[in-house]
Amino acid sequence: MRPLLLFVHTRRHPSAILLLVQLIGMLAYPFIEGTPAGQVAFNAFGIVVLAFTIRMVRRTPGEVRVSWALAVPIIALLLAQILFGLRELLAWSSGLEALFYFYAAGSLIAYMMDDELATTDELFAAGATFTLLAWGFTHMYILVQELHPGSFAAAVNPGAPRTWTELNYLSFALLSSTGIGDVIPLTVHARALASVEMLVGLMYLAVVVARLIAFTTRNRIAVGRARKRRMEDWERD
Repeated sequence: MRPLLLFVHTRRHPSAILLLVQLIGMLAYPFIEGTPAGQVAFNAFGIVVLAFTIRMVRRTPGEVRVSWALAVPIIALLLAQILFGLRELLAWSSGLEALFYFYAAGSLIAYMMDDELATTDELFAAGATFTLLAWGFTHMYILVQELHPGSFAAAVNPGAPRTWTELNYLSFALLSSTGIGDVIPLTVHARALASVEMLVGLMYLAVVVARLIAFTTRNRIAVGRARKRRMEDWERD
């Protein structure tokens, strides 16, 4: 019964399911990263997120074929890392994952901007899009770190490569414009990418989220006025 309910909710609100899966991953990663088994689980969970994201793109104006074209080589690279421990493929998989998440985020933005209604699924889509953008930039930071070791520093083990969780924390801090935290971009390439993310975060909140809030408020006002008119008509009758 529970799997059936999950399937129904996935069909109705795929954005909500995608957001939930991503949040679960963010909370679970700190417990598993840093160990060989954790890296395997990390990559396997990444494949699961790809599947849910493709399912979500089907509800948007985005092309599912583009998502699959990016997802297939990503899955192959992740499986190669799981089965053979080929860490040198990390830069390639991270770069492709960044493109995949950016495309999915763009598809969701097109979905939210397609009309002047703010549905429940579109409200969930706003959160899922923010998370997709943050994950996309996280993988971009991993790519930069693989190409230019020492691009990021932190208060703990300043010279060590930063983990996915640390870079994801940096990504959320920059995208939400709430600060930078204790993870700092050091090289010019890392700082340029961080600057782009801050701009993207500001534009997303100012244009997409503000538009959804305006439509939600307008819809509630329209519903309230219609209800008031019905009450007045009822009282006159």
